[in-house]
Amino acid sequence: MNFAKGGLGWIEVVCGPMFSGKSEELIRRLRRAEIARQRVQIFKPGIDQRYADDHIVSHSEVKIRSTNVKNAADVMERLDLRTEIIGIDEAQFLGMELVETVVKLADMGKRVIIAGLDTDYLGRPFHPMPELLAVADEITKTLAICVQCGNPAKHTQRLVASEDLIVVGAAGMYEARCRRCFEPELASVKTRSEVKQTAAV
Repeated sequence: MNFAKGGLGWIEVVCGPMFSGKSEELIRRLRRAEIARQRVQIFKPGIDQRYADDHIVSHSEVKIRSTNVKNAADVMERLDLRTEIIGIDEAQFLGMELVETVVKLADMGKRVIIAGLDTDYLGRPFHPMPELLAVADEITKTLAICVQCGNPAKHTQRLVASEDLIVVGAAGMYEARCRRCFEPELASVKTRSEVKQTAAV
C-alpha cells in the first residue's frame, strides 16, 4: 500500500465481484488506520441492510461500525472536518455525484478508501465505479472463486428473476462465476420462462 502522507490526499479503490473479499479488505485497511490512531469515518448506502444496519459486514462476518447515507451529498453533510480517513462501502449504489465528492475529499487532504462492484449482473461497467477507478491513486482488483468450476471469478452471477439494475442480496441470490461459466442473460431468461408458465396457467 503506497498511500500518501502529510495531508496530500489519496484515493484507493477496491473493486471486483461479489464474494471476492472487497469489504473485508476495506475493513482491514480501516482497522489499521484506527490502530494508528487516525480519525476514521465509515459510510455505507442505507439500502444495504443485508447483515446489519449500523455496520459494514463482510460475507465472512468481519464487521466494522458505519454510518448509513443516501447519496454522496449525505457523505459531505455527515463529514467531520477533523476526519483523516474516509471509508465507503458498496460505492456503486451512491450515484455519479460520488466521483466529484471523492475528488473533493482527496483535495482536502483526506485518504479515501472505496469498495464496490465494478460490473453489474450483465457484466457491464457499474457506474460510478469506472469513473472512480479513473480518478483513483491506487486500485486493487479482487477475484472470487467460480462456484461452477473453481477458476478465478470476475463476474457476479444473478440467480433470481429480475432485470432491475439494483437488487440487494447475498448468497442464494448471487454467486461468483468465471468468464467461461458466466451467464449474463440468466435473470432475464428466468423472467421470460416464468411469464410463459403464468400464461399457460
